[in-house]
Amino acid sequence: MDRATLQRVPKVVLHDHLDGGLRPQTVLDLAEAAGYEGLPTTDVSSLGRWFFQGEARSLTRYLEAFRQTVAVMQTRAALERVAYEAVLDLAADGVVYAEIRFAPMLHREGGLTPSQVVDAVLAGLDMGKRRTGIAALLIVAALRQNPGSEEVAAVAADFGDRGVVGFDLVGPEEGFLASLHRPACRAAQAAGLHLTLHAGEAAGVASIADALGCGAERLGHGVRLVEDMTVRAGRLVGMGVVAERVRSAGIALEVCPSSNLHTRAFPSIEEHPVGLLHRSGFAVTVNTDNRLMSATSMTNEFALLVAHQGFTVADLRAATLAAVDGAFCGPRLREETRERVLGGYPLA
Repeated sequence: MDRATLQRVPKVVLHDHLDGGLRPQTVLDLAEAAGYEGLPTTDVSSLGRWFFQGEARSLTRYLEAFRQTVAVMQTRAALERVAYEAVLDLAADGVVYAEIRFAPMLHREGGLTPSQVVDAVLAGLDMGKRRTGIAALLIVAALRQNPGSEEVAAVAADFGDRGVVGFDLVGPEEGFLASLHRPACRAAQAAGLHLTLHAGEAAGVASIADALGCGAERLGHGVRLVEDMTVRAGRLVGMGVVAERVRSAGIALEVCPSSNLHTRAFPSIEEHPVGLLHRSGFAVTVNTDNRLMSATSMTNEFALLVAHQGFTVADLRAATLAAVDGAFCGPRLREETRERVLGGYPLA
């Protein structure tokens, strides 16, 4: 599979952060429009290199990159543009269906209400959908280190008929269990929203079990599930209760290989468990997480798995179909997406 083939095959992304996927030029344009002078450089090439977190050595440095993107996403026009461009960039990479997530409470410094923030992002996604023809839906997230998650769930529920399909918890996983926000999770699901929770990235199996206890239908990352598995000579020979529950229920893992390397979840792509989880029957999906900070795309993630994890075209097709099965859209859009995926993998 050459890069042209990898770029051409249809892709489904379930885990892509809006504030982690800006174009460097857009960051500069929005900063100029807002009079924001906090960027480390005004040279677009240098700024792109600054945002790349592949060499980050601390969480502080990693989070600084997001402080810069969030700082320029405080107006309706900025939010619309970022959402619109996200759809265009994903479509250009062969994505046929996307679920994009963000935390509206981070975008109120310009005076917007949470509802106005969500409305602006949905407007941008709609413009992108009309331009590209791909489906782009929204997951609204609360900050797990802060109070107020029930308010976020209520705002998300208000837009359930306009493209908000899910609720998530983002922020530091270690020390901030999902169960601290169980009322918000229950309220979101009661309103008809789906639930995906970050778990098993910065914290281990206990975090995953906690997320499942909150009703998580998908796991954001989930890769430390391997700590609940017994592996010998690269093969799964036993599983704990949590791993067995995830596999038997077909709970999708939103795996983001490059991001996991950059946050030091695993020391190398060869040591990443994505291939093991996939071969062991878990519902592995492939995702970008933060396209700007990881300087990545779905094509890059596919190429990484082909080069270092032994993925074949059949494996990529299976992971993409797992993403279709785990998508939070309705049955009609799911089947349309499935047909587009199947039609794009004639050799599988």
